[in-house]
Amino acid sequence: MKDSKITVMIQARTSSTRLPRKVLEFIDHKPMIWHVINRVKQIPSVEQIALITTTDNDDKILLDIANENKIIGFSGQKFDVLDRHYQCAKQINADPIIRITSDCPLIDPFLVEKILKFYLKNNYDYVSNIFPPSFPDGLDTEIFSFDALERAAKSANLASEREHVSPYITKNPSIFKIGNYENNQNLSDYRWTVDKPQDLEFVKTIYSRMKPKTIFSMDEVLNLISQEPTLMEIHKGSFRNEGYAKSVKNDYEIS
Repeated sequence: MKDSKITVMIQARTSSTRLPRKVLEFIDHKPMIWHVINRVKQIPSVEQIALITTTDNDDKILLDIANENKIIGFSGQKFDVLDRHYQCAKQINADPIIRITSDCPLIDPFLVEKILKFYLKNNYDYVSNIFPPSFPDGLDTEIFSFDALERAAKSANLASEREHVSPYITKNPSIFKIGNYENNQNLSDYRWTVDKPQDLEFVKTIYSRMKPKTIFSMDEVLNLISQEPTLMEIHKGSFRNEGYAKSVKNDYEIS
């Protein structure tokens, strides 16, 4: 794509079913979405950041937050999240796209930079650290080319492939060059994402322990947990990718 820019797209909405308006919940006196934005701003190679939300009236507040934080705000289809990413990418010349979700307030900018370098060095169409996962849930990073996104947007015809951005790509390794960035030890049982009240309590506790720092790495969080293992008791009983599992269970073809 001509004049393309390395772009972070933060996917966000206020109508989460499991924890409504979670992106606006305060962590250390700032909304959770502010922390996600603040963290991805620290990724050295990123050239622009877009907060992409829906056209619902309730989500207009997210466009205001994007404006306040001097990043791009974009609204698109509520349920066709794949198309939302595609339309935004076309409009802002995004390539490659680094996809981060708004429920990851512990996203590690230093790790994202490493995954980006891995993607660029190996000329992949798609790279993530989740197929299979080896990092804590909540550090999920997906990076893909505009061409891969465009092909997915024009070809995906299952509801689960449109409600989520990458399934069409990851299900077609014969079409796309796919890579996985692996950790040197499997930490996928750690849960650092925010879907439920107990997840939010865990993240708030991490931030309170880390004060005055608001930017800290995965290793710093792991070090804290090793010193206070009882932190892991806060949010037992959840499993990874519940939203996508639900979409697949209720899947149907779109004509």
